[in-house]
Amino acid sequence: MSPASGLLSTLHSPQDLRALAPGQMEQLSAEIRRFLIENVSQTGGHLGPNLGVVELTIAMHRVFESPRDPFVFDTGHQSYVHKILTGRQGLFPTLRQRGGLAGYPSRAESEHDWVENSHASTALSYAEGLAKAKRLQGLPGTVVAFVGDGSLTGGMAWEALNNIAASDDLPLVVVVNDNGRSYTPTVGGLAKQLAALRTNPRYEQVLDVVKRSVSRAPIVGSAAYDILHGIKSGLKDVLAPQGMFSDLGLKYIGPIDGHDTAAVEQALQHARQYGGPVLVHALTHKGRGYAAAEMHEEDHFHAVGKINASTGQALVAATGQTWTDIFSTELVELGRRHENLVAVTAAMTYPTGLHRFQAAFPERTFDVGIAEQHAVTSAAGMAMGGLHPVIALYATFLNRAFDQVLLDVAMHRCGVTFVLDRAGVTGPDGASHHGMWDMSLLQLVPGLHLAAPRDGTRLREALGTAVTIDDAPSVVRYSKDAVPADLDAVDQVDGLDVLVRTEQPRVLVVGIGQLAGTAVAVGERLSDQGIGVTVVDPVWVLPVNPALVTLAGQHELVITVEDNGVVGGCGARLAQELRRAEVATPLREFGIAQEFLEHGSRAELLEDLGLTPQAIARYAVEAVLSHEPQPADAVGDVARSTPQE
Repeated sequence: MSPASGLLSTLHSPQDLRALAPGQMEQLSAEIRRFLIENVSQTGGHLGPNLGVVELTIAMHRVFESPRDPFVFDTGHQSYVHKILTGRQGLFPTLRQRGGLAGYPSRAESEHDWVENSHASTALSYAEGLAKAKRLQGLPGTVVAFVGDGSLTGGMAWEALNNIAASDDLPLVVVVNDNGRSYTPTVGGLAKQLAALRTNPRYEQVLDVVKRSVSRAPIVGSAAYDILHGIKSGLKDVLAPQGMFSDLGLKYIGPIDGHDTAAVEQALQHARQYGGPVLVHALTHKGRGYAAAEMHEEDHFHAVGKINASTGQALVAATGQTWTDIFSTELVELGRRHENLVAVTAAMTYPTGLHRFQAAFPERTFDVGIAEQHAVTSAAGMAMGGLHPVIALYATFLNRAFDQVLLDVAMHRCGVTFVLDRAGVTGPDGASHHGMWDMSLLQLVPGLHLAAPRDGTRLREALGTAVTIDDAPSVVRYSKDAVPADLDAVDQVDGLDVLVRTEQPRVLVVGIGQLAGTAVAVGERLSDQGIGVTVVDPVWVLPVNPALVTLAGQHELVITVEDNGVVGGCGARLAQELRRAEVATPLREFGIAQEFLEHGSRAELLEDLGLTPQAIARYAVEAVLSHEPQPADAVGDVARSTPQE
């Protein structure tokens, strides 16, 4: 890893930054970019977004006094420069590793981090609430909401703006980092207005006028707006999207060159002195200062693994096909067979693998921006009109649209398929991004069909079935990992895939999704201990297969293994079905503890959670032996022989 050097090595807090001369900002920006490239290339992380906000973040810390002035980031992956400037430079070698620096703001790390929920379009609501708290309690300071990477395409952001504009004395500054992109180019009406500004040939002239006017104007308060708005009724009305914000009653400054620290500082000073809510519109370039990122058309190095800092090439070649790859390819084939199939995503065309479908069927692909609620209800409307929408989301983001799944899709018996990527423990992105809630939430939805395929073949089969279900919602979920080798069934019983069966089975192990492989390993360990076992994968976990209830009644113990929260998960639902059928077989659920998990690798976190063959087999052996009448010595001998890694 590369330690900080030059000016950067002298900075240990924002106070140190404010002591630097304005003429040193260009050098500092270059040093920060070099530090980011050299460090993030060795750990992986969100590189492109942070390269684009260097000057913006420097200016914010020079004008405002964090933590008295709370900074709220939306989205939180833009906070690396903020972490560098608030005393965490030395932790960057541990970025996104277990026990190390988080990839998003973390209240446990620093008093300078206020909000760590990193789902988009939330910062304005947090900030409005913080500003109200300051106003009501007479506390000093200004709340700064740093909004970018497509967050303004989310409806919640506009709900917040509507309320912010209604309070003309809120101590709140909204900084819009307008880089034209979320993961990929931002879509929607607002995005088109901003893009029109960004690509207008007179844009550079406007910036020059604003810069010259600002630098000559030692003014404060509302008078600043005559200058910063492009001479009030002149250039701004031609080029800037000021109208939509002023219609809300919100003061607007811009456009500002987001890579000119002096211009940004002066704009923020005027906004801070105004005394009410102000929106500062800054134009930036994602991946700024790193040729490999700037030339990467897909997402400007939005997120990278370990790469060569000089070339941007990946250091570790991808091993095996991912679940996303298989879905991406299979959906195109399904699209060819089903002309009514359409694809919907919320600003994640590439990350969810829909880019192949979009290339093949551009008129049948809809990216709605960061607007999951709209995506789901729009899909319900398309289903009512005779189409079959496939909505591709990260599992964690389905949480945001649960009401729409329940009442807009399921209640109307609409045939909409949800494909949930990054399900279960996702690893280095931390608590807000683990996909551990979806199967618990979906248990509540009447009539819903849910598949958790264990391998590539089962994924293709599940997708093929899901898109033919036209009278209820269907869900297919999988992890971000490489797909394991196909795990074929040794038998099938009324729709249940039997993966392991020994003589005189006493323990039934139910493996859900990718953890079916773990369930097989548990079964093998139990068999090695002389304990008869049956291992099954239901594939479709909702509705609960009656054959699974019957099979449970033929065993002494049932163990379920799932990559989901244990509260309300598949194991809990099966236990409920056993009670309803008056099946007395005890059941033990193994899944994700119902807590907010820290960041770390998937393997590390699964081990911490006890989701390993060793830990589960040990429990099963002890549970079975505890019900056998044996001499104490014999029990001890067998328990001590429990398999170890």
